[in-house]
Amino acid sequence: MNAVVAVDGGGSKTDIAVLSSEGQVLVRTRLEAFAEHVIGQQSTVERLDTEVGQLLAGIGNPDVVSASVCFSDIDFPFQVKACTEKLRHCRWGQGFLFVDNDTFALLRAGTDQTTAVAVVCGTGMNCVGRADDGRTARFAAIGEVSGDWGGGSGLGTEAIWHAARAADGRGPATMLEPLVLQQLGQPSMDALIIAFQTDELEWHDVPRLAPLVFKAAVAGDPVAVSLIERQADEIVAFAVASLNRLGLMGQKCPVVLGGGVIAARHEILLKAVDERLAQRAPGTYAVVVADPPLVGAALLAFDALGAGAEVQQRVRTGLAA
Repeated sequence: MNAVVAVDGGGSKTDIAVLSSEGQVLVRTRLEAFAEHVIGQQSTVERLDTEVGQLLAGIGNPDVVSASVCFSDIDFPFQVKACTEKLRHCRWGQGFLFVDNDTFALLRAGTDQTTAVAVVCGTGMNCVGRADDGRTARFAAIGEVSGDWGGGSGLGTEAIWHAARAADGRGPATMLEPLVLQQLGQPSMDALIIAFQTDELEWHDVPRLAPLVFKAAVAGDPVAVSLIERQADEIVAFAVASLNRLGLMGQKCPVVLGGGVIAARHEILLKAVDERLAQRAPGTYAVVVADPPLVGAALLAFDALGAGAEVQQRVRTGLAA
């Protein structure tokens, strides 16, 4: 039996699936995030090889004819090249092998069109654009140093920032102050700040504060509303920059949206994105991805096999759960 391996690794989890060459899901697993910025690329590849090897062994070690590995930490071409070379030493990396950023998985999951843009708004932010001639526009997306703002980490950090300023009088009162304190189990902002300083609270707790911004915004809190508007601006800024760099402005083009913040489908954010796309990029239209990015990673591997519509639909159905 021939098999296909698909991997999607984001800021909060790593999904791995092994499918038959006909698109049936043979085995899958979800693990914690293990990516380059946490454990280094070599350790990431070794960990991935171990996990995939165990999955393959459990189903009789089929021959892997195609594999796709999409990680949020693979941001630059030199990282793509280095990771590809390392994965080539894995038994399951000997056939077709696609390695790149997880924005490509989102793009493939969201549309079959060759001309499209995908924007990830999850733990962080990223984007990729693609023209029908194969050209791509991509971004460094490694945080503030590359001009990024937003996502779960960005919104959570802003919630704390505004709560702190509301508490000490430097900023306006906001519902975010009591909401943040309640979520993190602290009696006051002073206590919360000390908890971060002494490592009682850790920064990986911050992204889970993002839903509080939406809760406060829906209730009409001006500070929270301004953060949602800024998040919409950032999403559209990525899309517009991609379109301009590829010379696609004015063309009918899907803007695929995904990631944890988008997946929550907050109407206040999606409506703001639609309005801004209509203003700044007429002809584009938002596509909110319902399928997990793992679907896109798998389809990228199946594309190399020339999989038809029936097989692709089997992949989507099997991995959608």
